[in-house]
Amino acid sequence: MRVLALDTSTSAVQAALVDLDGPAFEPELFLTAFRREVDGRGHVEKLGPFIEACLADAGRTVKDVDAVVAGVGPGPFTGLRVGMVTAAAFADGAGIPVYGVCSLDGIGGNTRGRALAATDARRKEIYWAVYEDGVREGEPQVGKPADLPETRADYAVGEGAAKYAAELPVPAEAGAVYPDLVKLVELAAPRLLSGAPSEQLTPLYLRRPDAQPAKGAVAPPAQPASGA
Repeated sequence: MRVLALDTSTSAVQAALVDLDGPAFEPELFLTAFRREVDGRGHVEKLGPFIEACLADAGRTVKDVDAVVAGVGPGPFTGLRVGMVTAAAFADGAGIPVYGVCSLDGIGGNTRGRALAATDARRKEIYWAVYEDGVREGEPQVGKPADLPETRADYAVGEGAAKYAAELPVPAEAGAVYPDLVKLVELAAPRLLSGAPSEQLTPLYLRRPDAQPAKGAVAPPAQPASGA
């Protein structure tokens, strides 16, 4: 099975083609093409060309893709929306299923011990979650680094950890900064390999967008966290 994986929940614009094989409980994954550029304002301009470049690098076409996996956040409103809309549109046009995975799991899912995975939420805040040997505990949260509750984590990783290392209650370590697209596909493997129905992607915004609607317009509601 060939999977297109996308994530725009952070300042990194990411696309990849991942080959998936084997049983759902022990899948084999192979990264066949990958594009990433750190540009917090370049999601719209870069994601489409990155998808085309991944297909070209692998010598494939849209018809060769069997499913799409998208990081659903948490992440800033505009960038996250670009990735999810693109994933849904690609899947719909190709007639293939699309599945969502919490983007923080693409960082924390590769950790060992008790780790805090954090990405930059802007407004001097972070999106964060705690992981025990790669398994998330509870739902993703958003808040100021210095105001985090007692997490009992041993260390922190991710873009948010690197940016706010001096304010975090635990030491920041070098490691994964952005969601690992192969890990996102791995986490979606049970659904992919079982032929589960395509999903309606639900974004984890955790708060309202920075841009507010004009007077009289209706703002989109803030979405609650869910265990994607």
